[in-house]
This record gives sequence, structure tokens and C-alpha cells, in this order.
Amino acid sequence: MTSTTASHAADLVAALLFIFSLAGLSQHRTSRAGVVYGIAGMALALVATVVLAADSISAGAVALILLAMVLGGAAGLWRARKVEMTQMPELIAVLHSFVGLAAVLVGWDSYLEVESHGSAQTRIAADLLRIHHAEVFIGIFIGAVTFTGSIVAFLKLSARINSRPLTLPGKNALNLGALAAFVGLTVWFTVSPNLPLMIVVTLLALALGWHLVASIGGGDMPVVVSMLNSYSGWAAAAAGFLLDNNLLIVTGALVGSSGAYLSFIMCKAMNRSFISVIAGGFGIEAPTGGAEEEGEHREIRAEETAELLAAATSVVITPGYGMAVAQAQHPVAELTRRLRERGVRVRFGVHPVAGRLPGHMNVLLAEAKVPYDIVLEMDEINDDFADTSVVLVIGANDTVNPAATDDPSSPIAGMPVLKVWEADQVVVFKRSMASGYAGVQNPLFFRENSSMLFGDAKQSVEAILAALPAAPERRPAAAAVR
Repeated sequence: MTSTTASHAADLVAALLFIFSLAGLSQHRTSRAGVVYGIAGMALALVATVVLAADSISAGAVALILLAMVLGGAAGLWRARKVEMTQMPELIAVLHSFVGLAAVLVGWDSYLEVESHGSAQTRIAADLLRIHHAEVFIGIFIGAVTFTGSIVAFLKLSARINSRPLTLPGKNALNLGALAAFVGLTVWFTVSPNLPLMIVVTLLALALGWHLVASIGGGDMPVVVSMLNSYSGWAAAAAGFLLDNNLLIVTGALVGSSGAYLSFIMCKAMNRSFISVIAGGFGIEAPTGGAEEEGEHREIRAEETAELLAAATSVVITPGYGMAVAQAQHPVAELTRRLRERGVRVRFGVHPVAGRLPGHMNVLLAEAKVPYDIVLEMDEINDDFADTSVVLVIGANDTVNPAATDDPSSPIAGMPVLKVWEADQVVVFKRSMASGYAGVQNPLFFRENSSMLFGDAKQSVEAILAALPAAPERRPAAAAVR
């Protein structure tokens, strides 16, 4: 078996492992196996790439590739061990930017290689040269859009810039104009490739990527992260065509299509237009007066909350980004265990975009060993709130906002939300009365059946645990009288 044949066989196995990884990540119970499949597939792909490259490049070049792999792997391992779960969204945004930048560099290198050596030396048939030019141009465009878009998403998610959407005059016309210019430039470059057009399309795509994401408000960032994930996949696929790497094409297509499908699901959950997401036109300016109170709120103490829970027959916990910030998942898991010991029916209601990353809350709850079967999606739990004794809203805000259903003028009007206000009692865990990430005030805070428990979520849950009466002892049944 030649090294080329072995490399192709390894590519096929790696592609299957990536497919198994996606299948495993679709469910909580198999997610760990899905991660292992993905790691194994990537390791195999890297080995196959080095083996194949060793036949056509010098030993020094192979050594540089291995050095880059070691340095990159070490940097990735260090960052993964240091990053907090609350920082995961911005970390993923940065990783997407790396993929986009790599696609741009591969496109430029491929163009310069052809210009320097001609098609014969680069193994590109003369009749396919125009197709190659189109691949270069399109790959650079997708990569540059992904690069700057991901950087803006990182800056918004990490609060380094304002999360409000940028609203330039005629922003939709600017986006459409940029796309029309890209199509025209692609045709021009395919017919007559030259360096000035390469520079123009790179700058155009960088500006478009920045504007697309800057035009989207912070409350919609989970969808943006998912969409950038899709963009990075297509950028990787474009790089695969340029490098003649089938595995990169397959992997990029898997990431691109799965990211797009996840974005579609999230758009449906947020009542957003999928086309608008792609166009970056669904950002909504947060109202300047959104943080003003709309009534009087009622405060509750941890001891009073413990009494409510002790008397409850059913409890639903709706987690949000505040739970992640406070790292309250472990006390929440302990509270769940204690309540279930008392015979209380406890479930979790997770909104599709809770937190700032798809699946953010599910990962936290799984980390705290909350049973999978009591973690329900919005559609599974929404009809049960009317029969619920107490709802604990721990760090959630926009995903439990009744303005989405009651106020047509609200920026989040039409967005499906968890109808927690239908329960008998609602306790909202918050640090203050500040509005959520979308900048919209929540009328839930002022409802008659709602109470505010102010403070750090972790400390508040621990105080409730300390005040919660012990579960009544279950005495064995008396022996039957003979």
C-alpha cells in the first residue's frame, strides 16, 4: 500500500468519525462519545496529512509542520484548561476567526503560486484554470467575512464593545451592494486575474464581515455564533478545494451544513428570519428607556423561598447566563436532589438560546450531574407552567420576558419564551433590576406572583439549601399483624 492510498483510506475513516461525532453530540447521553470520535478523527486526519506531505516536500518542511502542530496543540490545550464556561462563546468566536483567516491565507498562497509557477507546475489543467481562479476568489471572500465577523462577535460577547446593533443609513443596501460587487468582481477575476482585484475583494469581504455582525444586537449573539460556525465550515471547504484535500472539503461541508441547520432551528425559536440572519439585517436597536421600571417589585429572602419550595408539589427551574456567571450549577443540582428527596417533582426548562451559546445551559447542568431526563426544552415544558407550584428563574431574563407575547412594540415581540408567569409563584434570582443582554426591561419582575431574590445566584441557592427543612424520614411500613 502506497502512502497516497493509506492517506486516502485514513481520510475516509476520519470523515466517518466526524459523522459519528455529530451524531453523538446530538444527545446528552452520547455527547462524551461524540467528542471522543471528533478528537480521534482530527488526530487521524493530521497524521494522514503529514504522511502524504512527506512524499512531496522536504524533511525540513515536514519538521515545520510538526512544530506548528505541537505549538498549536499546546496553545489549544492551555486555553481550553483556563477558559471559564462563561467565556466559551467568545472563545469559539475567536476560533472561528482563525478558520476564516486560514482560508484567506490559503487563497492568497494558491493565487501567488499559480502566478509564480504557472498551471503546469501547480498541476492545474489549463482548461480548469478559470475554475481555480473562481475557487480562490470565493474562498478568500468567505474566509474574510468569517474572520472579521468572528472578531466583532468576540468583542461584543466579551463586552469590549457595545452590544447594541450598528445602524448605518441604508445598511441593507450596503450589504446587497457588497454582494453584488463581489459577484461582478468574481466574473472579472475569473476572466482576467490580477493582484489589484485580489486586494479589493479581500478588503470588501473584511468590511462586509464587520458590518454584518456589527449590525446585530447582543441579544441575538447565540444565533450569530452558530451562523459564524457555518461560515467557518464553508471557508474550510473552500480551502479544501484549493488544497485538493478531500477530507477538508467533507469536514467543512459537515460543519457548514450542521451550523446552518442549527442556526435555522435557533431562528425558529427566536421568531427570526433565517435569510435575515445570513444578511445580518435582523439587529434591533435596543430602546434607550428599556431599563426603566414599570411598577413595584417585591423582594423575597432565601428563607422564605425555602418555605415556598418545601410546600411545593412541583418546581421548574429555568437557568440563564446569570447561573453560568455565578457558577451556581452545582448548588442548583444539590437543591434539585434535596427537593426530589422530599417528593417534589423538579424539572428544568431550557430555552434554545439560553446563555450566549447554543447548548450552554445543557453543558452546565450535565457538568453538575443533573439527570438528563428532567432537563426539558421549551416546547416540552411550556404547557406545564400553569400546573407548577414554584418557578425558579436563575439568571434568565430575555427568555422569560412576557413582553415577547404581550407587547407588539417590544424589540423581542414574537420571540417564543418560557411562560413562567403562568405558575403559582415565580422567584427571580438577579443581582439587580437591570435589563437583560438585549437591553429590554422585563415586566415579569412586577407581576403579582413574582418575587425578586437579589444577590449572587450561587450564594442565594446555598442560603436556600441551608434554610430548607430536612426531608421527612420515610419509616418502614409496619409489619402485618399475624
